[in-house]
Amino acid sequence: MSTQRSHSTRQRRVRGRGAALTAAALLGTATAAAGPATGATAAPTPPPPRTAWAAGPDCSSAYRITQKLDGGASWRMCWRYSTDAGLVLDKITYQPPGTAAPVKVLASARLAQIHVPYDDGGAEYDDLTGAGFGWGLQALKPAECPGGTLTTIKVPEAGDVKGLCTTTRARGHAYRMASDNGAKVWHAQAKDLLVYTVNKVGWYECITEWRFAADGSIGANVGATGSLSPVDYNATDGRGWPIGKGARSYATSHAHNVFWKLDFGLDGSTKDRIEQYDSTVTPPPAGGGGPTVTTKRTLVTKELAGDAKNMRWWRVVSDTGKNADGHARSYEIVPGHTDTHAGRGFTKHDVYFTQSRACEQYASDNIGNCAPNAGNSVDKWVNGETLTKPSVWVNIGFHHIARDEDQQPMPVHWQGFQLAPRDVTAMNPLTPPDLASQNGQPDLGS
Repeated sequence: MSTQRSHSTRQRRVRGRGAALTAAALLGTATAAAGPATGATAAPTPPPPRTAWAAGPDCSSAYRITQKLDGGASWRMCWRYSTDAGLVLDKITYQPPGTAAPVKVLASARLAQIHVPYDDGGAEYDDLTGAGFGWGLQALKPAECPGGTLTTIKVPEAGDVKGLCTTTRARGHAYRMASDNGAKVWHAQAKDLLVYTVNKVGWYECITEWRFAADGSIGANVGATGSLSPVDYNATDGRGWPIGKGARSYATSHAHNVFWKLDFGLDGSTKDRIEQYDSTVTPPPAGGGGPTVTTKRTLVTKELAGDAKNMRWWRVVSDTGKNADGHARSYEIVPGHTDTHAGRGFTKHDVYFTQSRACEQYASDNIGNCAPNAGNSVDKWVNGETLTKPSVWVNIGFHHIARDEDQQPMPVHWQGFQLAPRDVTAMNPLTPPDLASQNGQPDLGS
C-alpha cells in the first residue's frame, strides 16, 4: 500500500529470509458469544509451524478455530502468524450437517503478496516481504469484533497484540424455494464464520478476511482502508486525481495487486488435479432456433499461468474422494472483479498453478531461499513442470484512482475471490428433511 516513504527511497525492513512465527493462543473455540470479547490470555510459547497436511497430530486447542453454524455445518482449522504473510490458516476442514466425518479441504491458505506500483513509475512496493506487513498487526477494539473473540498474537519487536478476531456474521438468505402451488416456502437465513486481522503498512491499513459459509463455500478478501499517502500528491492529469480544493493536489494513482497462495488437500491428499472449463456460444442458425453453448474440459497437467475470460473457470479436483452420488469432490475458483496490471510479469495473469515447492512462498520478491536460477516471482516458476502436487495462486488487482470521498479516513475497498464447493456433497448440504428425496430430477409438483 502507499506509504510515508518518498518515491526515491524504497526501504526494506531488515530481517532473516523466510522468517515466520507461529503465535498466540485462541483459547477455546470460535463462538457467536452473547457479547464481544473484552480480554485475551497472554500468548504461550508458540509451537513450530506445521506445513504438511498429514504430519503429526492436529494443532492444540490453543491454535484451533472450530465453529458450528446455523443448519449444523461445522468448520475447523488451525492458525498461526507469520511475520511476512500475516495470518496463516492450516488444515481447514468442512463437515456438512448430518455427516459422520469432516471433509479435508485446504492444507494451507494465506496471502502471498500485496504488490503496489504507482502510476508515475516512481514507487513500487512488495508489502509482505519488503514493507514490514507482518510487524504492522493492529490491536483491535472489542467493537471491531462484534459478538466474537479477540485473541492475542505475539509479534517480534511489537510484543503482544490483541489482533485476531473470530466471529459470526449474518449473510442473508441461504436459500428460498416456493412450492408450485405457493402453499409452502422453504427458506433459511445464514451466518458465516469470519476470521480476520488488520495490518498497517505505511498509511494504509489492510483487513485480511476469511469467510466460511454453512454451504461449504470460502471467501478470501482484503479490504484497504486508512489514509492516502500524504507524500503522493504530486501527480498530473492521467496519473492522478485532484483531491481537495481546486486542482492543486493530485493524489497519485496506483495499483493494489493482491496475491493468495492456496495448497489444497481435498480428502487428505495433496495430489489434486486442475481442470479448466471453457464455454463457446454459437449464434442461432439462420433457419431458426436458439443459440447453442458447448463446454469443453481441459485437464491442466503442466504448470500454467492462466487468464480469466468470459465463460472460463477452473476447479481443483480431489484425487481420492467422491460424494454420495459418485462424483469427484472439487472446489471452483471464482475470482472477484479484477484490474489486471500488465506492468510486471507476475501481475499479467489471474491464476497460476505451480508444482508445490517449499521455497516458492511469495508471488514477488520471494524470500523462500530458492536456488539462484529459480527466479524471484511466481511467473518464473511456470516452466512446464508436470503438476503432481499443485499450488494455486490467485491474483486480484484494483487500480486505485483516488476520489474526494477517500478522505478521511478512507472507506474500505474490497478485493478478493471465492472458493465454491462443486460436488463436495450430493445435495445442497442445507437441504431441509422434507426435500431430501429430491436428488436428481426433482419431483413434479414440489
